[in-house]
Amino acid sequence: MAKTETVDEHWCIREFGDIDFGDRRLDLRFQKTARRIADLPLASINQACSGWAETKGAYRLFSNEKVSVKSILDAHRRRIKERIQGHNRILIIQDTSFLNYTEHFKTVGLGPIGCVNKKKTKADSKGLIVHTALTLSQEGLPIGILAQDMWSREPKEERPAWKKTAKRKRVSIENKESNKWLRSISGTQEWIPAGVQAVTIADRESDLFEFVARAEFIHTHYLIRSCWDRAIQVDHEAYYLWDYLSIVESAGTYEIEVEAPRVAKQKVAPKRVAKLEIRFSRVELRRNPKKKVNRMECPPFLPTYAVWAKEIDSPQDVEPLEWMLLTNVPVESFNDAKERVDWYKLRWHIENFHKVLKSGLNVELCRLQAAERLEKYVTLCSIIAWYLYWLTHVNRVEPESQCTKILGEHEWKALYCRINKTRDLPKQPPTTREVIRWIASLGGFLGRKGDGEPGIITLWRGYQRLSDISENWILFYQHE
Repeated sequence: MAKTETVDEHWCIREFGDIDFGDRRLDLRFQKTARRIADLPLASINQACSGWAETKGAYRLFSNEKVSVKSILDAHRRRIKERIQGHNRILIIQDTSFLNYTEHFKTVGLGPIGCVNKKKTKADSKGLIVHTALTLSQEGLPIGILAQDMWSREPKEERPAWKKTAKRKRVSIENKESNKWLRSISGTQEWIPAGVQAVTIADRESDLFEFVARAEFIHTHYLIRSCWDRAIQVDHEAYYLWDYLSIVESAGTYEIEVEAPRVAKQKVAPKRVAKLEIRFSRVELRRNPKKKVNRMECPPFLPTYAVWAKEIDSPQDVEPLEWMLLTNVPVESFNDAKERVDWYKLRWHIENFHKVLKSGLNVELCRLQAAERLEKYVTLCSIIAWYLYWLTHVNRVEPESQCTKILGEHEWKALYCRINKTRDLPKQPPTTREVIRWIASLGGFLGRKGDGEPGIITLWRGYQRLSDISENWILFYQHE
């Protein structure tokens, strides 16, 4: 058996191969630490590293001022730009999550993120706020993280008085936390290759006139779910959004699969089919004259397309599904409207990504004792979480591609021999679908007829075991 080259095959080396902290030793240390954490995603830094010297090096790495969040993200974003090439359109999903470090009493730089317990309203949790822009292909394959903001709020006693009063409407969005939506949509644009249409998708919290105006100002696209019954204008006539769409003629009905209400002690949410009535129209959003905005970016009226998807004939005791979507991607037909609804359906990917980050990598257990160090660690873990999440979906989008796209040579060979209990390797590498199901089987996936494709949990458990199997393969077979 020929010698297996392994170091440069690891995905972390490919992803961070051109990272630049201005010190080559730091670059190599980061790549090694990233690989250790990626190979054991459920483990702490101490468990992931090999020995005290390596562990101490990892802690010093996150404390080093030369190691910056921007440099880590930039290396990843350069790979994203390469992966985006060849796509006509990509979807960028924004959302916010909260990392709870309340029990880390020695950690400095944290801020309030809400209540630990609803019954104890005075007890605030402490932690970090993470706002992520996850990039997807139109088929729903995660491509990477194009933008990520992390910060901690100031203590309540230090907050400006306007945050607690109606005067907040007269404060510019640049001074508010909601500016995260604008920063994210602006920060992603430099990484989009020419000729690729990028559509930012966000939930109701992003329903801000300034967000829509910023997208128009920088000539990018958006699809957001409306939260407010906004004042609009159609053919110079004044209306409110919901009132006007209710008198627009129905374009047709459309069925989608959604989660049904959970039953007690039911681990997996069942599915149900929702029948949606679709209405759409081109409208103009009216700016609130009392709100303080950047008049250069925010004209009195902004053109947009509204798509109203409302469930009809919903089951008894089930709240009907209703989405009022706003977009500047033209909607001229029923098929266009259905496509916009399909795009919004993909928003759940960001929820699952945050689940992988918190539960798959246990980032809330890390004790680096300073928010600045945690931000660097969480940034690295976010990229690892993306990779684990990508593994889950590449099997569903590109099942027949060769596994060499996702695994190094030593990894798929070790996996093949382990699963098939043989030392005889195939002439051709197995397919992506085969190796993903094998990895998931190491994490408890049974692969029965009704089990469907592997989920996130079994996959990240199996990937951790694959790391040990691959290390043993290198140890015993790399010199043969």
